[in-house]
Amino acid sequence: MTERIAIAMDLGGTKIKLGLVQDGKVLGMTQIDAYSDQGLRGRLPFVKLTIDKLLEEKNISTDQLSGVGVSIPGIVDSVQRKVLSIDKKYGDAPEIDFPAWAQQAWDLPIILENDARSALVGEWQYGHGKGVDNVVLMTLGTGVGTSAVIEGKVLRGKHFQAGCLGGHFTVNLSGGVCNCGNIGCVESESSSWSLEEKVKAQPMYSKSLLRVEPKIDFSVLFQWAEKKDHLAIQMRDQCLDVWSACAINLIHAYDPEVLLLGGGIMGSGAYIIPYLQSKINELAWTPWGKVEVRAASSFDSAALLGVGYLVFHQN
Repeated sequence: MTERIAIAMDLGGTKIKLGLVQDGKVLGMTQIDAYSDQGLRGRLPFVKLTIDKLLEEKNISTDQLSGVGVSIPGIVDSVQRKVLSIDKKYGDAPEIDFPAWAQQAWDLPIILENDARSALVGEWQYGHGKGVDNVVLMTLGTGVGTSAVIEGKVLRGKHFQAGCLGGHFTVNLSGGVCNCGNIGCVESESSSWSLEEKVKAQPMYSKSLLRVEPKIDFSVLFQWAEKKDHLAIQMRDQCLDVWSACAINLIHAYDPEVLLLGGGIMGSGAYIIPYLQSKINELAWTPWGKVEVRAASSFDSAALLGVGYLVFHQN
């Protein structure tokens, strides 16, 4: 192999995805359980063992490697390679010396990046954002992640939080308290972690067929809405309007040509994308034309591809 190879890691809340990335391709990928509520430090030896096994399986030696790229939720200082702030998952991450760990494990440099930014870089370089130098991403799932590329540059900001806090745009001044401490955030109004509590608080809940579900998530919500359950329809449409508001805020803030949608609930993308496109066409102030809404293309591996790219290109 002539092209250099990067170790890539995507630290999700449930699973840690681990891969070897070369020139926009994942040469090999595996995953281990995250146990993110127990912190990250205790998982690092297992991460190393799993990567070493993957290197052996692919017959790749460490002298073929250029670096380690890590995608992690939270606010990340990509210059000093440290986690500044993180919510609930991997609570000990701000205390970890990532460069020292990578040096000790493989004698390699490391880059750290926010998970939504990592995914957007992967999409921008290799997926449905390719060729578009002004693009934003929304990931819909447990939380709501966002990121932006403006004029071909990854938006980070002076304190590394620019672009990645769209899930904490205020969309309801009378809403509930978010995990971040703010009132009426996009996340507290419409994400997986807040959905069940909001559904059960509705007066119609006792008459809704949602009450038979052991767990209420977006998959269940969309299924019952298709079956014409009144509460499911009401809550689905409310969530869609919240996501639309978030998308329009992103458009007004960052002036993209394309809005990419990804995340765990995009199994319902055939319904979500046209809805958001219609709302954006109607309500976004874009005199130059219309922002195109696209599904993210390779979301299982986008963050791995993104941090793999950043190992070689410090955009």
